[in-house]
Amino acid sequence: MSLTIAQIRQHLSHLANAQTSHKDQVDKYRSLLNNVLSNTGDNIIEALKVFVEAIVNENVSLVISRQILSDVSTQLLPDLPDGQSKLLAHFTLEKIQPRVISFEEQVANVRQHLASIYERENNWKEAASVLVGQQRSRMLATLFKDERCQSLPEFSILEKMYLDRIIRPNEITQLDAMLQPHQKAKTVDGSTILNRAIIEHNLLSASKLYKNMKIVELGRLLGIEPIKAEKIAGQMISEGRMEGSIDQVESYVHFKSQKLLPTWDKKIETLCYHVNHIIELMSADPKVREWMNKHLDDQMTL
Repeated sequence: MSLTIAQIRQHLSHLANAQTSHKDQVDKYRSLLNNVLSNTGDNIIEALKVFVEAIVNENVSLVISRQILSDVSTQLLPDLPDGQSKLLAHFTLEKIQPRVISFEEQVANVRQHLASIYERENNWKEAASVLVGQQRSRMLATLFKDERCQSLPEFSILEKMYLDRIIRPNEITQLDAMLQPHQKAKTVDGSTILNRAIIEHNLLSASKLYKNMKIVELGRLLGIEPIKAEKIAGQMISEGRMEGSIDQVESYVHFKSQKLLPTWDKKIETLCYHVNHIIELMSADPKVREWMNKHLDDQMTL
């Protein structure tokens, strides 16, 4: 029997208000997701959008929503046709955005999947932008903190990207040797996606080390012609990805000094994320959750 959107919303509302264990709720959400996939026909994407929107809502425990979104990002999206998968992936990223700090791993998985689709379509620009956009720093943080990544031969490059250190040409050569042929496609300016990403990274790193640089020196640092260095710097400044200005008369790039407050904000944000994660793990135990709720009620009555 086909499920209507109204019925799906009703099921989701019932689950959100259910007073059962996290494990039972996860199982029921997974059962509903399988039911949606089997019984919504041509309406499947709209039905899945309703499901995803409900899952990321604040009234669903993070212990539950993280597990279900992990299923969506690693199992559901790859099983859908690319066209449908792209629609759902972009919708998911849009809905997660207000709570992105709570779903760093899931966001990274969705973006990686989108990049794979764009690579299959030979849309190298979109593949790169979906990975080096506004979520770049959060994705790097997730990977850098993952103990499994520390044993990878590429970890030294990952570390330099996360810590905003300049990556040297010999390291790029090592990484380039690990790429698949289709990942070495050239962009319109003749550089590969990897080279362009490294150039932009090194330019951002330089902006945190220097107040200004002659464009000739900047080109030498980046390993490219000065005119190309100026063009890339200008593009990054105009797109808001780097703060600074270009003095074409004196042939200088001026970088705005980095403020310490955003750095502290990032550290506090990361700390809050870890504290929140610990609380979620603790609350998975019914007895601990009962104690926490009682303690919170006592505090509210003071």
